[in-house]
Amino acid sequence: MKQYEMVVGLEVHCQLATKTKLFCGCGTDGFGSPPNSRICPLCTGQPGVLPVLNKRAVELAFQAALALDCRLNDSSIFARKNYFYPDLPKAYQISQYDQPFSEHGKLTIALKDRAPKTIGITRIHMEEDAGKLLHEVGSLKIDGSLVDFNRAGVPLIEIVSEPDIRGSEEAYAYLTALKEVIQFVGSSRCDMEKGEMRCDANISVRPAGQAAFGIRAEIKNLNSFKNVKDAIDHEFHRQVELIESDGKVVQETRLWNVETQATVSMRSKEEAHDYRYFPDPDLVPLVADAAWVAAIKKDMPELPAVKRARFIAELGLSSYDADVLTGDKTLADFFEKAAAAAPKTAVKTVANILSTEMLGRLNADNKTAGEVPFPPAYVGELAGLVVAGTLSSKGAKDVFAKMWESSKAPKMLVEELGLAQVSDDKQVMEWVRQALAANPKAAADLKSGKEAAIGAIVGGVMKLSKGKANPALVNKLIKEVVQA
Repeated sequence: MKQYEMVVGLEVHCQLATKTKLFCGCGTDGFGSPPNSRICPLCTGQPGVLPVLNKRAVELAFQAALALDCRLNDSSIFARKNYFYPDLPKAYQISQYDQPFSEHGKLTIALKDRAPKTIGITRIHMEEDAGKLLHEVGSLKIDGSLVDFNRAGVPLIEIVSEPDIRGSEEAYAYLTALKEVIQFVGSSRCDMEKGEMRCDANISVRPAGQAAFGIRAEIKNLNSFKNVKDAIDHEFHRQVELIESDGKVVQETRLWNVETQATVSMRSKEEAHDYRYFPDPDLVPLVADAAWVAAIKKDMPELPAVKRARFIAELGLSSYDADVLTGDKTLADFFEKAAAAAPKTAVKTVANILSTEMLGRLNADNKTAGEVPFPPAYVGELAGLVVAGTLSSKGAKDVFAKMWESSKAPKMLVEELGLAQVSDDKQVMEWVRQALAANPKAAADLKSGKEAAIGAIVGGVMKLSKGKANPALVNKLIKEVVQA
């Protein structure tokens, strides 16, 4: 059997984080709002209305392009993409076609057990979203479809990659890195559950070593990274089976059926001429004024890769911890505030608390770092108590759990729960002597060089102290007594 290579290009739509739509003053907070409650004559395509471009949307789009190392074109044009569908009230979508606002970018992705890979970005352009067709109300199927225009006119950027992706793992890594960058610069929240990030995948197959691309199929509106990965893998095998059975891969648009875990044909793939693009006569060219762009560049936030490197170089974090803590901008911001509130010697402890205790609870509760029920400074304070020896690692876990429930400060909880460690040399030494006297065999074994015997002595001390003795001090004093 021949060996085949997968070729993938991704088109990712991200909703820009504006308060109002791309060409009108309607709010973009339509998700969860009553149907058709965020609409006006302009975004519903009424006669005689004129679009006005949202300056903030342009600034956020420019930020995304700059973060992805794209070139901003001096001038770009908005065009009308003509097609008829019930969720498109004007019967055309305002988009950008042959003159987008940015081109020729790149994004480097991290790959497991392989060197990083750079994926080219062909272009990024702005466009308005369409409405949403509803085929059921709650669990009730309806005879026909309803249309909610709350999303009509919501500002989007479409990020089109080069066909540089060679597998579903690379696609997943690309989407993860892309989401991270777009979130960090604040261009989009990328909340996939709210439709703020969607992906179309173009997949083709070619014999290994062949330069020419195969016929591609496009899978539309994939709304999770897992669905993208699963759909790409399925489509690759579908096309290989077709080729091996002397069938023919046709250029078409397909949909991913989550229940059957298969792609299904939707329609033949349209070409640009099918949409009869032409410049929108109601919108002037968009000019990337040099002074404006310079101001946007000056206000650009720190990018994830730069932040990771700084966490490692300045704060002494491991690569693993830095990766975990910069995987989400809100989490990264939380960590920095917590670290600032902690002693310098406790920064690593802050990272440990966040990556284990806090992330574990956020995942269990399906929450984000923006929904933590206490301020970041509390984590810094908690880490400081651990490093100072006031609180054991186990005690820190107990305090964190109570912090999560009550939102009380760590020091207050340590007092309430009676969890403060005993680090007084005289008191701990008294417990050590009692534990050694109570377990002469373990004491003798330890004196003869059997290091494992120290466990029994430590256990005795902790029992006597009701778990409050400082473990590091306990170990130190046991060795001093035995070696004396």
